Amino acid sequence: MQSLNKYAFLLGILSTLLFISCDGNRVYDQYTSVGTSWDKDAPLIFKFQQPDSTNNYNLFVNVRNTNEYEFRNLFLIVNMNFPNGNVVSDTLEYEMAAPDGKWLGTGMTTKESKLWYKENVRFPFEGTYEVTIQQAMRKINEPQGIQSLKGITEVGFRIEKK
Repeated sequence: MQSLNKYAFLLGILSTLLFISCDGNRVYDQYTSVGTSWDKDAPLIFKFQQPDSTNNYNLFVNVRNTNEYEFRNLFLIVNMNFPNGNVVSDTLEYEMAAPDGKWLGTGMTTKESKLWYKENVRFPFEGTYEVTIQQAMRKINEPQGIQSLKGITEVGFRIEKK
């Protein structure tokens, strides 16, 4: 019985090490819950300190959605605010479902999508960087946009070593 406990303990340690090593490229990975719906006037804010300025990084927007999300795509406005005051603003469109309606993310009831934002990025300035992510969805012939977007549960921002 004691050897079984040792075996289970070692298996647990090895599993943990394997899980940690599989995500060795992660530099920053943070999620924010949007509650029951995502208001278009409520940008999500992610702050981080300058990573190693000699390395290049890939940046991702991570989105978790449920079947309550009623669109095939997702429009976002993403701003990256640099410590020196510069701002880079991007309007992005992501495909969330295949033409047949099947979700493209991973997971069972909640789908998680890892969406490319920028690749091969350097962070040249010391200090705090801030990324804001805002939903910019609208229906056809309704230019004012969707005030309260349902079906998105969490949004994240991730930085990985290249």
